[in-house]
Amino acid sequence: MTDKRIEKMRGELRRGALVLAVLSSLKEAHYGYSLRKKLADMGLDIDEGTLYPLIRRLAEQGLLESDWQQADGRERRYYQLSELGKELLAQLTSEWHELNKAMGTILGESSWN
Repeated sequence: MTDKRIEKMRGELRRGALVLAVLSSLKEAHYGYSLRKKLADMGLDIDEGTLYPLIRRLAEQGLLESDWQQADGRERRYYQLSELGKELLAQLTSEWHELNKAMGTILGESSWN
C-alpha cells in the first residue's frame, strides 16, 4: 500500500476521534495552545492547522462557548462546552464505547492478527 493511501486512511480514522477528544477536553476551559498541549500530553498530537478550524467549526455549531480572558498579560479566547456540547459529548462517548467494543471483537477475530 502506498504511503499516500496510508496517510489518507489514517486521516479518516483520526478525524472523528479528534472531535471526540476536543469535546471531552473542553469540559474545562482552554485556549487553543493550552488545549493543544493538553491533548499532546495525553498522547494525541494535533497540529494547529487542524485544531483551530475544528474549534471554530464546533463553536459555530453551538457546541462550544467562548470568552476573552486576560492571562499572562495577553488576551486569550477560552473555549468550553456549551449545554448542547455536553449533551453531544455524552451521546458520542456512548457511541464510541459501543463502536470500540465491536471493533475489539472484530479485530480480535482476525486470522491475520
